[in-house]
Amino acid sequence: MNFEEFLRPDEPNEKPAAEETDEEEIQPEELDVQKAVVEALAAEKVARDEEIGKLRKENEFLHKKVAELTAKNESMTASISSMKSSLDQVGDVLARNSESETSSKIALIDRNIECEDRFPGETRDHVLEVIREARDRDEAEGRCRRAQLLESVLLANEPNGTLAKRRAALEKLFNENANVINGTVIEELAKLGISHKKGEEYLLASEIIKRSY
Repeated sequence: MNFEEFLRPDEPNEKPAAEETDEEEIQPEELDVQKAVVEALAAEKVARDEEIGKLRKENEFLHKKVAELTAKNESMTASISSMKSSLDQVGDVLARNSESETSSKIALIDRNIECEDRFPGETRDHVLEVIREARDRDEAEGRCRRAQLLESVLLANEPNGTLAKRRAALEKLFNENANVINGTVIEELAKLGISHKKGEEYLLASEIIKRSY
């Protein structure tokens, strides 16, 4: 009997299992799924960024609109305050005229109703212009008291301003056409209801202004 056979180490009957990899290999199908998810997220981000940009533009527009409305509101508030102040002044004048026994009732001067205004404030503006011209003439001639009274009327009554604007517009029309009564001028005068003739005789530009305004 050979005792060395008993002294040999036993040889393993099976080979050791192959060492397992730390990471499992990713299959192509999983890569396709991950790629699709990433693309979907990217598309969602683009859509979200576009929506955010749109909302920002709308927000800027609304801010501008609010600023415009705020400015308009402030302007209207100032106009209302100015009108209220003017009405208060008129009320004060009317109150003084009605309460005072010696009042000349300047603010209540009447006009023949058959002679209607061609535009709002026409009569008022003409009367105030006449008073202003008379005040200047009286001052030049030394009629101090009358000039003083007329000045007090002017201080208490502001002109409407429409008369001066219409006169300036007519002067501009004539200047642009070298004071020639041509077709363009005649057409514009017709729109304003202003005649360019006296009978069969054509009027000069200066005559038309004096006759109309």
